[in-house]
Amino acid sequence: MDIEQKQAEHIDCFVKQASNQKGPALASVITEATSHPSLFAFSEILSVPTVLELQGTEHSVYLELLRLFAHGTWSEYKSVADRLPHLLPDQVLKLKQLTVLTLAETNKVLPYEGLMQELDVSNVRELEDFLINECMYVGIVRGKLDQLRRCFEVQFAAGRDLRPGQLGNMIETLSNWLVTSDNLLVSIQEKIKWADTMSELDKKHGKEVEEKVEEVKKSLKADIDFRGHEEIYSEGGMMDYEEDRGRPKRRRHPMG
Repeated sequence: MDIEQKQAEHIDCFVKQASNQKGPALASVITEATSHPSLFAFSEILSVPTVLELQGTEHSVYLELLRLFAHGTWSEYKSVADRLPHLLPDQVLKLKQLTVLTLAETNKVLPYEGLMQELDVSNVRELEDFLINECMYVGIVRGKLDQLRRCFEVQFAAGRDLRPGQLGNMIETLSNWLVTSDNLLVSIQEKIKWADTMSELDKKHGKEVEEKVEEVKKSLKADIDFRGHEEIYSEGGMMDYEEDRGRPKRRRHPMG
């Protein structure tokens, strides 16, 4: 089962739980969701009416915490940690994993120094273990650890929830990509058409060459046959003449 299908199942489960809870009971649902090892998307839970109703209440810090897990990073949490609930170890791990995804959104080469600073990791060995065991093995990123250049080359990264206002930029990016793809498709079709035309011309030329070769072969064969018959005819005539001269003539017997 791939990560997207797992996510969909977990999201559906937590959405149902959140829809059936109110007030303080939602705190445990949010804590469980942000601690779950296979859940990395939270926008659907954020859109549940009962969750949104936490705004302005004494439990609004859990709504803010959920928003942080949907869009924020570990360094952002540290800057507001004094007014948010204390994180459990699983939540700390989750937020650091999400931080890697955020960094991979805009950069395909992540220097070790920047990663260690963002993740509060003290050495390269610890960082590489984290990237391998908690990111690549989990399936949220794929890439290559370049120890010589001291960087992580990102080949794939799972997407995070869109930040407020980010949808417009994504639509614009996708629209530009669509236009570029259409132009590329037209260019490819033109090249295919040109290649087909050249192929037909090559076939036609090849056929003409074959026909000319056949004509030459027939001409040579006819010439050889004609010369052969001429020589045979000439030699045969001499032989008949010589044989006729050397053949004794028959005497006629007088009649009567």
